[in-house]
Amino acid sequence: MNSMRPVNHAARIARGSRGFTLVEIMIVVAILGIIIAIAAPTWMKQRLLSQQRVCQENLTKIDGAKEQWALEYKQDVDAVPQWTDLVSADGTGYLNKQPVCPGGGEYTINSISIAAECSVVSPLDHNQQ
Repeated sequence: MNSMRPVNHAARIARGSRGFTLVEIMIVVAILGIIIAIAAPTWMKQRLLSQQRVCQENLTKIDGAKEQWALEYKQDVDAVPQWTDLVSADGTGYLNKQPVCPGGGEYTINSISIAAECSVVSPLDHNQQ
């Protein structure tokens, strides 16, 4: 008589598949690395482009505020307003608050006839439209 026990198929399958092998984990990590290597430069470029767009919008707002200030106070094209002329803490100014460049640059108001400028010039020049 054969003294073999009946084999519990489910138990044998569960014993054999306790987790992922090192090779499987390494393949997944390699695939993720490739995906990140392909996508990361695009993400960084899009981030810089969005910063440039926000900065350009801020420059447009500054120029609009300068023009309103010049019209209201009957200033000529060579007049240069100060931030205190354009921004009021109580929100009654031409701008609610002084714009901040997302790229870390500083804004120069310039005269009415010259467009406002940002000090950021690389890697993407914020003054270009």
